[in-house]
Amino acid sequence: MPEKTLKVGATATPRHVLVVDDSRAQRRILALALTRGGYKVTEADSGVSALALCQETCFDIVLSDWMMPEMNGLDFCRSFRALPREGYGYFILLTAKSEKGEIADGLDCGADDFLAKPVNPDELRARLRAGERILGMQSELVQKNRLISATLDELQKVYDSLDRDLIEARKLQQTLVRERFRDFGRGEVSVLLRPSGHVGGDLAGFFEINAQRIGVYSVDVSGHGVASAMMTARLSGLLSGSSPDQNVALMRGEFGEKDAHPPEVVAARLNRMMFNDIQVEQYFTLAYADINLRTGNVQMVQAGHPHPVLIRDSGEIEYIGSGGMPIGLIPSAEYERVEATLGPGDRLFLVSDGVTECPSPLGEELGEDGLSKILQANLAMGSSALLEALVWDLSAHFGGEDFPDDVSGALFLLKN
Repeated sequence: MPEKTLKVGATATPRHVLVVDDSRAQRRILALALTRGGYKVTEADSGVSALALCQETCFDIVLSDWMMPEMNGLDFCRSFRALPREGYGYFILLTAKSEKGEIADGLDCGADDFLAKPVNPDELRARLRAGERILGMQSELVQKNRLISATLDELQKVYDSLDRDLIEARKLQQTLVRERFRDFGRGEVSVLLRPSGHVGGDLAGFFEINAQRIGVYSVDVSGHGVASAMMTARLSGLLSGSSPDQNVALMRGEFGEKDAHPPEVVAARLNRMMFNDIQVEQYFTLAYADINLRTGNVQMVQAGHPHPVLIRDSGEIEYIGSGGMPIGLIPSAEYERVEATLGPGDRLFLVSDGVTECPSPLGEELGEDGLSKILQANLAMGSSALLEALVWDLSAHFGGEDFPDDVSGALFLLKN
């Protein structure tokens, strides 16, 4: 063979080549050329001995004769491909065969390339160069996959940490509404609060204004997730019954008695706070009712929230209000008062759009008609049981319990 170098690209560690041929002379010719080219070479005189070597060493390139006793090149190639190994092994068959069907058999067995015997040095160099490219790309791919795997492991750790934090955040958010039910004597309030994710942007609750009046509210902050949950935490403080001095609805009357701003004024005050104090990109919808327990008179404001629902003791359902502008959307927004009168046994339901806009598997929203049917079907139940039944019926409508939006509301009952 002419004195020609076979180097095709310097590497930190020489490629390890296994030369398999039952002809000692052929092995030596190939081994000498490969050694001069900078390769590390191991020889095997049969497919059986070569396979035994491959079980102990991961060779980068294999040059194997096709026609050998005991185990021919095709069988050896097939067995070589079946061995467990970390990296790829480039397999070149040495053969005098040139029929297309025989070449196809070699490819089916896992061979990457062919060299005609007797081996031409220039052709050998070209085949090895092709193998080097494949092995290089495979090595880069393995390294990238390892990097991706390591990155995914780190991301999983971060996700697990965030997941634990969100679980704790959900527990804390649930404590924002300390009471889910209270009996005020002449009336009672039940609260429903079910986030769609770890934390939600809905809030519902109530507070005492004085011995004869209570405030009931339902809030839906735009968006989902942590930012919305933080806003509900802020609003919870602004509508808290346990901290009257911070409650934006409460005030002292002319003679120092406990009183409250009219509902439309409460909405306007919250709107100003969103632009002047809180200053975030979010907004929220609100339904707030000032209820007189003695007379049943209700003064409300609807700020972009779904229409408040009057559930008469007779079973009649009324939707009141005219919509209104959400809080924090327009600085100069004005809000109108809505009034209604409750009789004994009547209920007022302030509900979020997570209920009315809940879709069916076909994408059909529940809507006000669907909500009315649920309420009428469960009219005989107490308030807390009615809210629980609402969730069950909503799950049946949606086809599951993982609702796409927060489900919340506050239900007031004026007693007989």
